[in-house]
Amino acid sequence: MLYIVLSLIALLIIIGVFFINLSPQFGGEATKQQQEVFSKSKHYKDGKFINNDGVKMEMSFKDTFKAIGALFNSDSNSRPNKNIAVQKIDSITIADYNSKTRFIWFGHSTFLLQIKGKNLLIDPMFGNVPAPNPLLGGNRFSNELPIEIEKLPHIDAVLITHDHYDHLDFESIQKLKDKVNMFYTPLGVGIHLLKWGIEKERIIELDWWQEIKYDELTIRCTPAQHFSGRGLADREKTLWCSWIIQSENENLFFSGDSGYAPHFKEIGDKYGPFDFAFMECGQYNDLWPLVHMYPEETAQAGLDVKAKKMMPIHWGAFKLAPHSWIDPVERLSKKAKELKIDLVIPKIGESIEIELNYTEEIDPWWRN
Repeated sequence: MLYIVLSLIALLIIIGVFFINLSPQFGGEATKQQQEVFSKSKHYKDGKFINNDGVKMEMSFKDTFKAIGALFNSDSNSRPNKNIAVQKIDSITIADYNSKTRFIWFGHSTFLLQIKGKNLLIDPMFGNVPAPNPLLGGNRFSNELPIEIEKLPHIDAVLITHDHYDHLDFESIQKLKDKVNMFYTPLGVGIHLLKWGIEKERIIELDWWQEIKYDELTIRCTPAQHFSGRGLADREKTLWCSWIIQSENENLFFSGDSGYAPHFKEIGDKYGPFDFAFMECGQYNDLWPLVHMYPEETAQAGLDVKAKKMMPIHWGAFKLAPHSWIDPVERLSKKAKELKIDLVIPKIGESIEIELNYTEEIDPWWRN
């Protein structure tokens, strides 16, 4: 019996090693030349990227298994009791749009932003499971998307905040890559795109506080307090970030994944106020309080960046923490009302114009 158990363990280890080394989902690995480029960053030390003040995502071996086990619990409130209905979008309506700045939410942290005649995709995760294999994660809360990738129009630019599976999806990139002009990423994330067949000329990597012009738009890479990694041995090998997208008329902030920290106020003081802020609100837990915000912290972060209007993101699509799936939006709504924050909570697939004044009570669609 002992021989059989040891043989099974050895077999699983061999299968795991082959899977990690042969599966394209895990992405690329930086060359020595690329690492030399990274070493010029103030946020790179001893071969790894670091947060301000040295904040790390640290969990014990016991806590790691505790966290994994919580993802597979049977709590009826951690997922909707039926598929979330989405608003369908007509491909022609998107392709022909050339009016006021608007966005369409696909759930979690994925958006189509239409601004100044440009189509921008942010953190394009259109897959069903945020994991390198469907057996390693739970399905999306909705059984369909507002529009399939194949029906999306030409995309001028894709912005990626970091390389975790719920933000950077291999299959989505494979379907998108031939219809995208440019990819903007924080330092190091481009190595995955190169591995997946995207030409170097279409990838621009930025460090925190760097910016670049894209026609009439200014795209700024700003800090976040998080971590990165797609495999067992690549933790912090690529940088994570938040993004600012600014036109002549609008100033937009996208937080990416981040714990609450002073960088929000620093961003607000330097580049605020923002007409609209997309702020992380979901997948929090006492085991990782420094790299994801609690809803009350999300509200405060919105004030810190000086957002005129704010929307919670990083919820409504996947279970990546054991809290109730509506807990993020319920707690944020309560705190936002207390702090007098103008909150926007659209349905998945709904088109929202940035400049609209939202004077009506929010429709709590998630309760239905």
